[in-house]
Amino acid sequence: MDSKTIAIAGEITPVKTIIPVVKRLRELDGEDRLNFKIDRIIGLYHGESAKEFLEPYCDELLSIGEGRRGARNSTPKLAYLISRDILKAFNALRGKGIDLLVTAGNAGDVRKSIIAANLLGIPILHIEQDIYNPIEVISQANLVTVPSEEYEKLVRDKYQLRNVVNIQGYPMAKYVEDYKEGNLISREDIYDEFAVRDFVLAVLGGDLKDEDIKPLVEALETLNLHVLIAPYRFKKDFVESFVISPNVKVLEEHVDLLSFLNASSTLIFAAGMGITIEAGVFNVPSIKIEGFHKTHGSVDLARKLNMPIVKIPDIPETFEHLNELNSGDLIKNSETAIEMIVDLINSFDFDAKRSGLSSARRIWNQRKAFR
Repeated sequence: MDSKTIAIAGEITPVKTIIPVVKRLRELDGEDRLNFKIDRIIGLYHGESAKEFLEPYCDELLSIGEGRRGARNSTPKLAYLISRDILKAFNALRGKGIDLLVTAGNAGDVRKSIIAANLLGIPILHIEQDIYNPIEVISQANLVTVPSEEYEKLVRDKYQLRNVVNIQGYPMAKYVEDYKEGNLISREDIYDEFAVRDFVLAVLGGDLKDEDIKPLVEALETLNLHVLIAPYRFKKDFVESFVISPNVKVLEEHVDLLSFLNASSTLIFAAGMGITIEAGVFNVPSIKIEGFHKTHGSVDLARKLNMPIVKIPDIPETFEHLNELNSGDLIKNSETAIEMIVDLINSFDFDAKRSGLSSARRIWNQRKAFR
């Protein structure tokens, strides 16, 4: 039986989509139920936090440069940095005997990995969750998966992607469900530390700008409830500077968000697909703050989960009439998606043709709306 080396790439949130697939592959490999033996799983990372996250699931880790989230560079410097990192990714992958690259997400690590793999002739499977804002290089993947039939039609028509498979769900939901078992800080510990037993969790993610923080804090204080704010994409001191009420406390910038979500009574957040899935798995009544991107995969999912999407001034009134989520078959569909991806890897068509440059241009033009 042939052995294969599989590389995986994605930032921390997107790679949660790949991890359940890796775990299932290893299970089947141990039972000799794959068409090949797994030689190695190699994790490609940029940034130490991603490295630490990938380490338990990989046999080897390779650096492919650095992330530049939030950095402002001139166009020539940015081109230089991207080219340098692509070269680093190329050198990292070269000679490693990688048979397949599996990617998820739309950040620079995926761009670097796919371009390098393409140059080296390594086949690529990309798992896409937000079909409205994919990265243009997925046009160079041999196979792209999407979470629904509707999305499959959209990417075929809008981006002219050829080899697309509807996997019927979000694999990340299974990662979150598994994480709930034995990894969470106990609710009692959180209650004791912050001297509250019933609190609203507010998560300040990428759908907010600096000028949104003051009115958001004011809206949260209007609730007249205990609120814990996870600043996430913002500095703790900056958020705290707007807090007046003793009921509102700002957490450290990096906390175990899932543990706080598990302990909370309600979630209010301004972020994307990751936390939308997490809220659905924990089935916490939630309000999603309307971001500057009105069309987004997380918006579609929020609506399916019966999660209101509102502007900041409308939070207090919406909170008064908040209903339970409708998580439905989120976990079941996630398990289906994982099995479908595993089947695709197990019988991968290594000769499948990529969609090409015309698809890349279409995706590039679409991404302009998200800049």
